[in-house]
Amino acid sequence: MKITIIGTGYVGLVTGACFADLGNIVYCVDSDRGKIDSLKKGKITIYEPGLEEMVRQNMEEGRIYFSTNIKSSVKKSDMVFICVGTPSREGGEPDLLALENVSREIAKNINNYKLIVEKSTVPVETGQWVKRTISAFSASGGKDRKAKFDIACNPEFLREGTAIKDFMHPDRVVIGVESERAKNILLDLYKPLSAPIVVTDIKSAEIIKHASNSFLAMKISFINAISVICEKVGADIKEVARGIGLDKRIGREFLNAGLGFGGSCFPKDIAAFIHMAEKAGYRFDLLREVRNINENQKDIIIEKISKAIWNIPGKTIGVLGLSFKPDTDDIRNAPPMDIIKRLIEQGAKIKAYDPKAMKKARKVFKKGITYCKDIYSAAKGSDCLVVLTDWNEFKEIDFKRLKKLLKQPVIVDGRNIYDPYRVKKLGFTYTGIGRRA
Repeated sequence: MKITIIGTGYVGLVTGACFADLGNIVYCVDSDRGKIDSLKKGKITIYEPGLEEMVRQNMEEGRIYFSTNIKSSVKKSDMVFICVGTPSREGGEPDLLALENVSREIAKNINNYKLIVEKSTVPVETGQWVKRTISAFSASGGKDRKAKFDIACNPEFLREGTAIKDFMHPDRVVIGVESERAKNILLDLYKPLSAPIVVTDIKSAEIIKHASNSFLAMKISFINAISVICEKVGADIKEVARGIGLDKRIGREFLNAGLGFGGSCFPKDIAAFIHMAEKAGYRFDLLREVRNINENQKDIIIEKISKAIWNIPGKTIGVLGLSFKPDTDDIRNAPPMDIIKRLIEQGAKIKAYDPKAMKKARKVFKKGITYCKDIYSAAKGSDCLVVLTDWNEFKEIDFKRLKKLLKQPVIVDGRNIYDPYRVKKLGFTYTGIGRRA
């Protein structure tokens, strides 16, 4: 099939590369000329394991192309996937202006049957608006613009750091359609993946995406709330999480106590789902509390740092991790970035290291922070070491070397990646999240 992907962010670029790898011809379009020029050279602007290699291979084999020309790309495609950003507005409502503008451009360039697919995360009823917009703007200006089209919703469930694996080996594929033709096209497209496929209406598909992310976020906030109780009564959250996670009805994933969720999806999608529910006449208090608990985790980690070093002002704090999760350079809504901001505001000096995210962090923090080449540079001369992202590299630390470099042998483990007993036995003051003292 010939496929146009509009938007080359995390979702669009991974989707385009994977569709190309499955043997389709893919045209990736973006209005950012600088990004497109970089992609044409085989250089991607985000860090995602395996993605750059996949893009280059499919470029060499003539299956993926990059352009700023939406007109020609739409005209020569059978399907168009809309993967533009839908950032949150102040009240939590997603900003769909880019999606509307893209819908208009698609409408102007429909020359034969097209299947238009929502891939961006959107509120329920967006499909209706896309259909209405394309119908309105393709109905004038020439007979070829009256060509038939279908709208579909195909939400993504990609996790940064494992996006290629998630695409190629999904738990399920969800397609929301209005016609048999659209259904058959999408079934054929995804047939090579041999994955369970949920076929439903467009509105249900739109809600599935928000409901899935909200449920996962709820698990994170739930285990963080339990971690607070564990600390108060002397229990250990690691053992508690394992004990409840072995229940097949619950599952162990997303039961890791820590700083809470961040990134480009969960915070935005929760805000959008709360707004969507209120618009429908339902106050989603459960999700409001999920969000509150998540925000409170940042206060908890700041309090732990303060207790560990007595006073924050004037202290030097070594920070490991800037991205919101390992295996990505994404710092959007990243808890580590919020925590660093608060520490700087309280008068701390920060020495930070992250394997991939420092380039992006430099654009945010230009003062009050020193970017270091490795773990030990960040620790040298610091009053304590704070772990804010659970990169595998941080788990293999040389504690004896670390102890010699720190001013005080203090570790605040915001991701529970170390064994408290082992670390304390080596002479460190250790503080985790919900760990037994």
